[in-house]
Amino acid sequence: MIQLELIFRRPSRTAREAMCQSALNLKHVPGGRYEEVSTAEEIVAETTGHEYSKIVGSGNSAILAVMSSFKERVMVPDQGGWSGFRKMADFRGIETVEVPTDEGLINPDVLNDYLKVKSPEALFMTSFAGYMAEQLVKDLYEVCEDNGVLLVEDASGSIGDPEKRLANGNHAHVIIASTGTPKTVNVGNGGFITTDDKKLLDNSSYILKSLKADPVTCAGIAEEIKNAPEIISKTLKSCEILKKELNELKIYHKNKRGINVCIFHENPKRMGYNLRQNLKVEGGGIVTVCPRYDRIKEKGVCIELKNLDVKCLNRHNILQASEIILDVIRSS
Repeated sequence: MIQLELIFRRPSRTAREAMCQSALNLKHVPGGRYEEVSTAEEIVAETTGHEYSKIVGSGNSAILAVMSSFKERVMVPDQGGWSGFRKMADFRGIETVEVPTDEGLINPDVLNDYLKVKSPEALFMTSFAGYMAEQLVKDLYEVCEDNGVLLVEDASGSIGDPEKRLANGNHAHVIIASTGTPKTVNVGNGGFITTDDKKLLDNSSYILKSLKADPVTCAGIAEEIKNAPEIISKTLKSCEILKKELNELKIYHKNKRGINVCIFHENPKRMGYNLRQNLKVEGGGIVTVCPRYDRIKEKGVCIELKNLDVKCLNRHNILQASEIILDVIRSS
């Protein structure tokens, strides 16, 4: 079997150095805030194109803070979203209703019909359905706008999108993201919210104070977000290459942009185990078994290239990985 050295995604050296420096030299600015917090919020808002931003302790903290602005019900996709949407809604005592999808992808016409019937206050969705297929965010935003519903885009996997179709403040009322491991902006913990709706942040001001991130995390975010365009571009390209090399297999959303590759298999648990034995990753793993709400409710095994350190995302490694995957599946 081919030997392959893979490393789980971790913060860049520059981000780690910025975090260490912050821990040594914490600086307050007028108003009692830390300089690192203000700097991070400025660069995060600049990156998404929204006017306002808040750095919080985690991605789920961001969801909870935004969810606190709603009172009755929110909408989520029936698969391919993030389980934290429902959990945070349950915590707040808010009803969640589902919009049917095509294996995680939301059809704008279907969404329009369901918004009129269900009347949610917001739609919570991820930029990529199950990390494997790009949502039509702009079209969905326009449908939400027409129906007076806020679109909340979880852009944890899409910050820095080179096509500007995802994580773009012009196409979402609110953008939230995790900056924990192994997200695109990865500093080990933290998250953020951006929006043009100051009232939404004002309504969540009390809970935001309880969920705020420390200045060391903020220093890391301000540095690591600079690497996001390279990281997302290399991840997208690597998935494109892997799909082509695995063309003989049934791959969900084969022709869509995504940051993982999901392969159909009749016995995903067994295949997932076999692949884990052959795709060893230092510090973590890249194999996820489906059915699974936050991927796809079908049988399959996901190869999570989004989990790999950017140094591993080169053509040579992806071709080697594809040979291993094909060998394992053919021999099963």
